[in-house]
Amino acid sequence: MKYLDYTFPTPQHNLACDEALLELCEDGYGHDILRVWEPREPFVVLGYSSRIAADVKLLPCRRARVPVFRRCSGGGTVLQGSGCLNVSLIMRLDRSPMLATITGTTAFVLQRHRDALEPVVGRAIAIEGLSDLAIDGLKFSGNAQRRKKRCVLFHGTVLLGLDLALVERCLALPQRQPAYRKRRTHRNFLTNLGVPANAVKTALTDSWRAVSPLEQLPEQRIEELAGRYASTMWIQRC
Repeated sequence: MKYLDYTFPTPQHNLACDEALLELCEDGYGHDILRVWEPREPFVVLGYSSRIAADVKLLPCRRARVPVFRRCSGGGTVLQGSGCLNVSLIMRLDRSPMLATITGTTAFVLQRHRDALEPVVGRAIAIEGLSDLAIDGLKFSGNAQRRKKRCVLFHGTVLLGLDLALVERCLALPQRQPAYRKRRTHRNFLTNLGVPANAVKTALTDSWRAVSPLEQLPEQRIEELAGRYASTMWIQRC
């Protein structure tokens, strides 16, 4: 597996990079890829089918200068920002029989992430809801996926030191909630691991055996996709 630790200056380029890497692998690139990146400024990211009016508190976002974007994968709406480590896996579906289904892919990835991160945090980690990782019922990682014919993009966040008060200000309570949430507010439902990002990166690269760097980025395709991710038509499609 190849490894990429790179953060672009803009949200749209970071979102575009994940989709461009998925296309690269779908078109025949011979390796799976593990990518990590850390946003510098806060922004909201809608899931592919999420509705802005239902999920986002637009006036507080505007007042806080928090822009809104939309990703190519499913799942719910999240706030990105400093203290949030993003983890993206692009894998060939023939890597494991578990990758044949959405639920199997989730289990395949999250079981490995749980086992890799428990020694780092020194506490038991549970797989909760559809695709969450939690400690003592508090969520620190949410995940989503985008599937193609031959490859899958499975990506998510690991909360290390995100401003949870800002999450509360910018995001409405989701209409669909996992049972373990119990209608809790964002501040009472989310938690930060409070461990160094490098410790998490090392644990994940060791677990996935991502030992060699990705040689070259599909820069032209990233630029093309970044234009779409920044467009009002894409962001407001739902």
